[in-house]
Amino acid sequence: MALMPRPAFAAQTFDIRHFGARGDGETLDTDAINAAIHAAARAGGGVVTIPAGRYLCFSIRLASRVSLRFEAGAVIIAADPARHAGRYDLPEDRGAQLYQDFGHSHWHNSLIWGDGVEDVALEGPGRIEGGALTRNGPGARWQAQTGERPLSMQHMTKAEITALESDHAAMERLGNKAIALRMGRRIRLSGLTIAGGGHIAVLATGTQGLTIENLTIDTARDGIDLDCVRDVTVSGCRINTPNDDAIVVKSSLALGEKIASENVTIRDCQVSGYDLGTMLSGTNGTTQALAPDRDRPTGRIKLGTESNGGYHHILIERCRFAHCRGLALETVDGGAMEDVIARELFMEDVTTAPIFVRVGNRGRGPHGTAIGSTRGIRIERVFAQAIDPRYPAILAGIPGHPVRDVTLSQINLTYAGGGTASDAARQVPEVPNAYPEPSMFGVLPAWGLWMRDVERISLDRIALATAAPDARPPIMLDRATG
Repeated sequence: MALMPRPAFAAQTFDIRHFGARGDGETLDTDAINAAIHAAARAGGGVVTIPAGRYLCFSIRLASRVSLRFEAGAVIIAADPARHAGRYDLPEDRGAQLYQDFGHSHWHNSLIWGDGVEDVALEGPGRIEGGALTRNGPGARWQAQTGERPLSMQHMTKAEITALESDHAAMERLGNKAIALRMGRRIRLSGLTIAGGGHIAVLATGTQGLTIENLTIDTARDGIDLDCVRDVTVSGCRINTPNDDAIVVKSSLALGEKIASENVTIRDCQVSGYDLGTMLSGTNGTTQALAPDRDRPTGRIKLGTESNGGYHHILIERCRFAHCRGLALETVDGGAMEDVIARELFMEDVTTAPIFVRVGNRGRGPHGTAIGSTRGIRIERVFAQAIDPRYPAILAGIPGHPVRDVTLSQINLTYAGGGTASDAARQVPEVPNAYPEPSMFGVLPAWGLWMRDVERISLDRIALATAAPDARPPIMLDRATG
């Protein structure tokens, strides 16, 4: 899949200092930066330069045919409404958003946002410091709450849930994303560092022709979320997200209709779940035991959870996973997952299953939402070691709706071992409508590869090993055909 062409911009440059920006880290520079962007747009396009300095800002509004160039030493700092005179742009009034959470349903309440913009670039080597952005926000208003949260959260108190999912009124002045893009065309994000991105460091919804390259992100929740996108390349990024997913492709109902994510390439990226901030510091800490969902640190590449529109033609290659969950390919809200290739993946210290392919029936969508399907899934040349011994590689459908047409080739997995005879005798619950995580099944009765409700699965050159003895069988199949 070829990289998208770089957008063409007019020759004019607009220095934000000429519009009154101070860059002292104390003066609000929001108006000056927005004035420079507006001037460039009125001129037909141009480059807004952000020189070295620390620029305290609320919402910065992108415009078509205008790029932002962060020079070395340039830092945009997210302002805090509790301490600074101002607020972020209000979340759009889009009516009741039933089927995805607040963070994925709004874009304007962000540090930097563009709605319907075309031919835009944000280029480093500068930095965004989003420590004042909130990671919290309301969950979906979906009425059928089964499957809304992972089973690992089922014993949390109401107060603990509320602490993570604040109500809508609490979000009125806050920003909860570093960069948000809706319905954009031909956009490039390159060379930036994001230290703290709120709920989502980069959210792109309904965006076409997007290139994300060489970003460094260390944040308290999601890294890069691609929702209902087309023709996207993510390359050369380093993303640390101990509390949520690092790179995730979704196809939600955020735009009010089913839209597939298609023609997406993720290559040469590194994802991790190190202690927050320690990837940027270079210390790569591993003291955090659990993510907020009460499962082990996250930081992975995932398709899902929202899958209403499906995914088509997805390529994930030459990526490294460190101290994080493994590759997850999920369709549980309807939608077909077709023509997905994941190859040359290297994993170290895997905090859950190294490979997780799931067809389920969470069904978060309008009444009558169908059950999803898989076709043409190829997972090749995966090398993983120091894997959590509780969870083998998992391919799991539900009765009547198998995981179908998957090839696993040249897979080399080494687990910690230590499973017991009682583990081997466990009866695995069905949980067809649960939120999809490997831990939903509990400790599994095989240590290397567990498959249930599968059809037309091809295994080629599979190497499985344990560092310590394990009383479970290496491979177990249940309701498998073809």
